[in-house]
Amino acid sequence: MKTFRPLYLLTVMILIVGLACGLSGGGSDTPSQTQLEQPQNPPTQQEEPQSPSNEQPSGSAFFTEEFDQDPGWWYFLTQGEEKTDNISVEFTDGLMIFDFQDTGIFAYYMFDDYTYEDVRIDIRAENRGKNNNNVSLICRMSDEGWYEFSTEGGGLWYLYAVTFNEDGKAVYNRIDNGGAASLKQGKEVNEYGMLCEGEEITLFVNGKELKTRVEDDYSFREGLVGFNISSLNVFRIILEVDWFKISEP
Repeated sequence: MKTFRPLYLLTVMILIVGLACGLSGGGSDTPSQTQLEQPQNPPTQQEEPQSPSNEQPSGSAFFTEEFDQDPGWWYFLTQGEEKTDNISVEFTDGLMIFDFQDTGIFAYYMFDDYTYEDVRIDIRAENRGKNNNNVSLICRMSDEGWYEFSTEGGGLWYLYAVTFNEDGKAVYNRIDNGGAASLKQGKEVNEYGMLCEGEEITLFVNGKELKTRVEDDYSFREGLVGFNISSLNVFRIILEVDWFKISEP
């Protein structure tokens, strides 16, 4: 297994767009609810990395985030930037709650203290709104692109290699798709998993393996991990994320 190493390649990119941080509501010292600030920009091909520094990121590379408060990861949109008035992302009662009151919103939340080569990521989320939504897992995000495993509420899944066009906008290149019989549809709780190891990407829903795909066309090697919540052609979309786990393969 190849090991992780601290994030260096994307330092300038993240400094330019800024880290996502929580905006506390009210004046109390221990607010019960925290809401994210406006999203920052996604990565683009044009941004150049700076030379590595000697500073090491704090914390562990492998852990489970339970969202007792805003961990301050990188939050951005690839679609729906003009709809921020209809987007709410809050942390309350140990949940990260996405509330979208419009269609066509793609919101990302990326752990930006480390980059990973081989890694497994898992997420547990409950649908509390319309069923036509997307829950996605992302590995190896860099200024070259990333891999994204996306599952619709209706039971279809897609594997994308996301690249950038000449304007720096995200382009979703579908490299595989299928059906997830193990997905619980409607207002249910589901767990999603993605294993990125070498040239193989393995996909899971509720502990059931969907497929292992050998991917050597785009060959993304290393990058950030995180997740995406999206609204498609209906709203209101409400997803409650219970936890997100990063583990060794």
